[in-house]
Parts: sequence; structure tokens; C-alpha cells
Amino acid sequence: MILEKISDPQKYISHHLSHLQIDLRSFKIIQPGALSSDYWTVNVDSMFFSLVLGSFFLSIFYMVGKKITQGIPGKLQTAIELIFEFVNLNVKSMYQGKNALIAPLSLTVFIWVFLMNLMDLVPIDFFPFISEKVFELPAMRIVPSADINITLSMSLGVFFLILFYTVKMKGYVGFLKELILQPFNHPVFSIFNFILEFVSLVSKPISLGLRLFGNMYAGEMIFILIAGLLPWWTQCFLNVPWAIFHILIISLQAFIFMVLTIVYLSMASQSHKD
Repeated sequence: MILEKISDPQKYISHHLSHLQIDLRSFKIIQPGALSSDYWTVNVDSMFFSLVLGSFFLSIFYMVGKKITQGIPGKLQTAIELIFEFVNLNVKSMYQGKNALIAPLSLTVFIWVFLMNLMDLVPIDFFPFISEKVFELPAMRIVPSADINITLSMSLGVFFLILFYTVKMKGYVGFLKELILQPFNHPVFSIFNFILEFVSLVSKPISLGLRLFGNMYAGEMIFILIAGLLPWWTQCFLNVPWAIFHILIISLQAFIFMVLTIVYLSMASQSHKD
């Protein structure tokens, strides 16, 4: 338990890598280390912090939008305007065509992923201590982007948009032609084209989700290893440099997720040419 002095680093690391899970069939909390169903288990902590951070982002931007002024802007309005300009510039430079959804989607993806990643900078024992001391919960993880279920869910949302705009712009026939007539434009190679294009299509959401998950999981793991293996009075000498460097990773991963979303949707929105 987090409140006790854990002399075994393996138990400490295992505890911090355990999600707060609920079995939907019985609505009971699953104890860390217990066997659980793959399909009936929900990582409550990842869902909770994802929704809280998303609501926080929408609330702040909504309030600033309602109070926006044409005069001298405040610091918060200035920061949000800079973010808007940054996202809008990337959308204009990478998205070919006009679509009212792309810019808001890119902004949402960038800010939401950034906020989820930013939770990795919270002291590793802070929320687990509160959850166990106050709410008597057995486990708590606060970085949603370090949960593969969250990252793959987001990437699947982007994937469905890719399929939607591909069919919308090119039609079912055009979509089928892309699968069987590229890269080798000959009926003989149709099966090979289909295998190559299908793998390429499916790999987009998988790589998009796994890239974000892998980087954030590795960053979280380093913080846990530092806390679990080193005496408390030496941890700051590694935690502080790693946290400073990790700020770059947090921002970069949010930017990459946004850029790939724009690029994939731009490719899907290009009209088919025979």
C-alpha cells in the first residue's frame, strides 16, 4: 500500500502501474493483481481524468470565447489566441481543401492530448496517496495517455473519420479502386495491392495510438523507477532534469498526434482521379 513503507521496489512499481478497475458485471472494484475480464473491465481512473481534462479544456475556452475583447487582451486570451493561430497555421499548411471540422478537431486533439500528457508531471505519489487515504481506493493512475485503451480509442475515432471522408470524397467505387489498383495499376496485382493498402490503412490508427502510448508510458515508468529505487533525498537530482526534458516530449507528442490527424484526413479528403 502507498501509505506504508514498501521495502520491495517490485511491489511499489507494480502498485503504481495498476489501474483503478471496475467489473461492469458486478460493479465491484477489482483489486490490483487480480485476474479480470478483458471485455467487462473499465479503467475508471483513465476515463475519469480524460473526462475531467476534456471538460476543463472546453470550459476555459468557452469562457474566454464569451468574454473575448477587441481591445488589449488579457494574458489568458493572448495565450489562447496564440494556440488558435498555431493550430490554424498547421491546418492551412497541411490540409488540402476546405472542411469546417478539421480546425476544431485539430485544436481539440492538440489541447486534450497535451493536458493528458501534462499529468505526467504531477508527483508520482500525490494522487495515489489521496485516493487511498481519503477514498480508500486500492490504485490510481492519472496519466490517461499512458493507458493504451485511451490512446487507441482516440486513434480509432480518427480512423473512422478517415473512412468517412474517403468514402464521401471518392465514393465506394473510388475507395475500392484505391485498395486494388495501387500501387500497381494492373488487375493481375489486385490481391497484392489489396494486402498492401489494407495493411497501410489499418496501420494508421495502430501506429497513431501506440506511438503516444509508448512515449507516455515510458516517461511515467522512469518517474516510478526513480521514486521506487532511489532514496527520497536523491530523487530530485534525477526527477527535475527528467521533468524538464519530459516537457518537450509532452508537447511534441501532442503536436505529432495533431499533425498526423491533419495529414491522414487530408489524404482521405483528396478526390479520386481515374
